Amino acid sequence: MAAVVAADVAGYSRLMGNDEERTLSALKSVRATLVDPVIAGHRGRIVKTSGDGMLVEFASAVDAARCAVEIQRGMAAENATVPRDLRIEFRIGIHVGDIIIDDDDIFGDGVNIAARLEGMAEPGGICISDDAHRQIRGKVDIDFGDLGSQALKNIAEPMRVWQVRVGGEPASAPPRTAAPDARSPEPPPSALPPLPDKPSIAVLPFDNMSGDREQEYFADGMVEEIITALSRFKSLFVIARNSSFAYKGKAVDIKQVGRELGVRYVLEGSVRKVGQKVRITGQLIEAATGNHIWADRFDGDLADVFGLQDQVATSVVGLIAPRLEQAEIERARRKPTEKLDSYDFYLRGAALLHQWSSLKDAQAFFEKAIAHDPEHAAAHAMGGWMWMARQAINGLPLDAGQRTEAIRHARLAARLADEDAFVLATAGHVMAYLAHEYDLGVAMIEQAAGLNPNLAIVWFSRGWVALMCDETERAIESFDRMIRLSPLDPLRISAWNGTSHAFFSLGRYEEGCAAALKSIQFNVNAHSLGAFIINAVRAGRPGETQRAVGRLLKIAPGFRTSHVTEAYPVRRAHRRDEIAAALRDAGLPD
Repeated sequence: MAAVVAADVAGYSRLMGNDEERTLSALKSVRATLVDPVIAGHRGRIVKTSGDGMLVEFASAVDAARCAVEIQRGMAAENATVPRDLRIEFRIGIHVGDIIIDDDDIFGDGVNIAARLEGMAEPGGICISDDAHRQIRGKVDIDFGDLGSQALKNIAEPMRVWQVRVGGEPASAPPRTAAPDARSPEPPPSALPPLPDKPSIAVLPFDNMSGDREQEYFADGMVEEIITALSRFKSLFVIARNSSFAYKGKAVDIKQVGRELGVRYVLEGSVRKVGQKVRITGQLIEAATGNHIWADRFDGDLADVFGLQDQVATSVVGLIAPRLEQAEIERARRKPTEKLDSYDFYLRGAALLHQWSSLKDAQAFFEKAIAHDPEHAAAHAMGGWMWMARQAINGLPLDAGQRTEAIRHARLAARLADEDAFVLATAGHVMAYLAHEYDLGVAMIEQAAGLNPNLAIVWFSRGWVALMCDETERAIESFDRMIRLSPLDPLRISAWNGTSHAFFSLGRYEEGCAAALKSIQFNVNAHSLGAFIINAVRAGRPGETQRAVGRLLKIAPGFRTSHVTEAYPVRRAHRRDEIAAALRDAGLPD
């Protein structure tokens, strides 16, 4: 499934016949200065070009439409002073559909329909299919003209076609088309619900693009699964199913949906059946601006419908939850400092943590969040977490006062958690690592996993606490699940270190080296170097071991093997002794 753009130069043969050299020079110039940069700016891929045209692939129909409009408006400006018979003018067609990828080329009905639509467009104009229009409407500031059902050459069924009204001037948003079952006019601003004080999202019913009633039930069931899974995130405000499904089967304007439901983000998608396979696409949109935050697609087998529903729901939730947090962080960054509240301070601290910036600065933001709201459970959890991270990353034990402060924050977070999986997991991790209350840590994290199995940090903390409890296979499985849920999560760097330690305990030293090197590739610190050193010295890699020891002592000159009890607080003494012996054999000071 892709958005395909086909474009050619109107009257190319005539232009070449009149002045071949000038035409080629003008076309080369607009390609270099306008067309190619705009395509790249909208994340398009030029698949191939011919003398007078090109084929471009986009992951998003919105990107394709915005790109096409920007090109046509740019060409209109370019041609303003050029005689009409000398103008380079493009005709563009856009379709969203299935394609076949062969090496770097694409084929199939998706390509053929885009080419037919391009042939219908006026010079300087754009024609799009109904499938593309469905993905674009309400998200781009352009007008559409309905050309009705059209028979396209070599395409079996007639297709509804829309004309994009480009013009030289900025166009207004498309008007809502009243339908027999349309909702009443938009309520006045005073009647609209206010935005909640935490990230809010509505999941709209997915479009069934298969013409198969059975897929309607499948799509609805999957959306309900996604709503349920998102509702487990205490950090999110999720609109209930009954409100979201009021928009089913209706043409919607995403900005209006956001206003009517009082949400900042909207998730929408589509389902298309191809034989016994089904393809699901989803896209997360910021309602106020129409900006795309995330888009992806999933393929599955209809033989296990319920398993597929669960798989897609888990994947979608695992991918969009971090995107929502990042979007909220960006929003907080744009907010004036004097208007920051507890939640904004918390987000700014999270931003620094995600970037592996100064842990001390991040901690200061969490402390400001607590000062503004002493019962902010997540801020307390992160207050304790930051002390833990500073010890783990630096390889140096905290002093008694710092340890006491970290544990105090973790206990407060646990008391205020109110079944918040994030707070329980992070606070439980701190209690196991710094307070050495392993059973309590395990209980809190298992409770978190039951409350929200789609939250990546739950599995991250579960992996580390399992490792501290000498449950190595359970640790590896937890870290793997964390990375599957959130493959771009900054915490995956630490998860690789945990996996490296688990492999060390299992005597699988080469695998332990490989896992640690993944972490070192992104962030060189005492934690990642220590994980590599204990595996490398046992794997018989003396040269690499010594270089790693040199790097470790350079960035943490106070590191000592005797710190193992605190820096690697595993429950069983013999595991601590094994780690200490490996560090000592590598040449690190006692």
